[in-house]
Amino acid sequence: MTYTEVPQSVAAFMQHITDLCGDEHARWAENFNACFANTLLTTVKRYDDGTTFLLTGDIPAMWLRDSTAQVRPYLVIAKDDPDLADMIAGLVRRQFRCIGIDPYANAFNEQPNGNTWDPRDSSDFSSPWLWERKYEVDSLCYPIQLAWLLYANTGRTDHFDDTFVAGVRRILDVFETEQDHTARSPYFFVRDTDIPTETLANDGKGSPVAVTGMTWSGFRPSDDACTYHYLVPSNMFAAVVMGYLERIFGGDVLDDPTIAARARTLRESITHGIETYAKTSNRDGETIYAYETDGLGHYNVMDDSNVPSLMAAPYLGYCASDDPTYLATRRTLLSDENPFYYEGEYLRGIGSPHTPPRYVWPIALAIEAMTSGDREVEARILDRLVATDAGTHLMHEGIDVDDPTKYTREWFSWSNMMFCELVMDYFDIRVKR
Repeated sequence: MTYTEVPQSVAAFMQHITDLCGDEHARWAENFNACFANTLLTTVKRYDDGTTFLLTGDIPAMWLRDSTAQVRPYLVIAKDDPDLADMIAGLVRRQFRCIGIDPYANAFNEQPNGNTWDPRDSSDFSSPWLWERKYEVDSLCYPIQLAWLLYANTGRTDHFDDTFVAGVRRILDVFETEQDHTARSPYFFVRDTDIPTETLANDGKGSPVAVTGMTWSGFRPSDDACTYHYLVPSNMFAAVVMGYLERIFGGDVLDDPTIAARARTLRESITHGIETYAKTSNRDGETIYAYETDGLGHYNVMDDSNVPSLMAAPYLGYCASDDPTYLATRRTLLSDENPFYYEGEYLRGIGSPHTPPRYVWPIALAIEAMTSGDREVEARILDRLVATDAGTHLMHEGIDVDDPTKYTREWFSWSNMMFCELVMDYFDIRVKR
């Protein structure tokens, strides 16, 4: 079952945003309404078994990461709309069912049809449900985040079922295993390609790492291979969601001291690893967080446009927006010391090696704005986003800073919903965390 029209509660919320925007920000409202409706009408599929499948947009598969971000802004409405809450709960059920199939996979088919991103991939493709098997720490963080946010914003607990508990145990198993990837991990990934970011070195095991307490990731949220495999923003996210599990299983919802203790140990060891091994210095000598490290003395000073990112650390809940190390990191990321920071005639912000040079991502701009603590910054970025939508009233993946008619991905639901969340944030409407 798909949505054939926008639910009444969603239409009323869209009108509320339109009223808040008024004449001054009418273009914000126009794009908000287009983006907010688009996700429901084009990506959501609900099934009689109570699960929900979300297309990422122009790719016929569901990413655990994207699907969470696609529905997150609807949580502010779901508290008063049981049917919308049912849809989101169905997504949580589907996500944890997928994790039960394979916790190392990042994207799944709607049906067990054996379709894959690239049939030449070498990995453990033991299930026809798998679309792609790039292991990304954030892919296991996002479903936990959504499960917690659904509870925090609606009070619902029915999605904390046996499938959820089993999935959590598998996530903990993987995070613990990947704390010592070299000695313990069964995971490998090889793609027959000339693009180095699409495969892992060392026969698919990745470049060497030391044991640090952090948990290893093969790929970034962009689905590009890590350079150094302790991806710091994803470890920040993992530490945050382990805190959610501590609360869920520590008596807030469920009572399982073993799971709560495992989550606490992971949170503490990952956090210690970040604070001990993931800091370096920028060119001004300030202490900052690296984007990636290997525990062997190598650091990658950059940021990527996807979330989790270093810029998004306060948005994720890892640190305060006025934390001194975060602020120094932020200044570095919004400068040419970050090789993926671009300035042009129409836009300035953070891009990605996943898209062409001098392409800035609306997702990154939305995060930059929401972590700024400055309404003028939010307004400036919102004005830029609606002025560079190439007349589509929707967001894209990346946009040429000098020519906004050049962009990647016309249909990218995650980007649409990050724009919506920024508009909401400007008017102090936020998902309860």
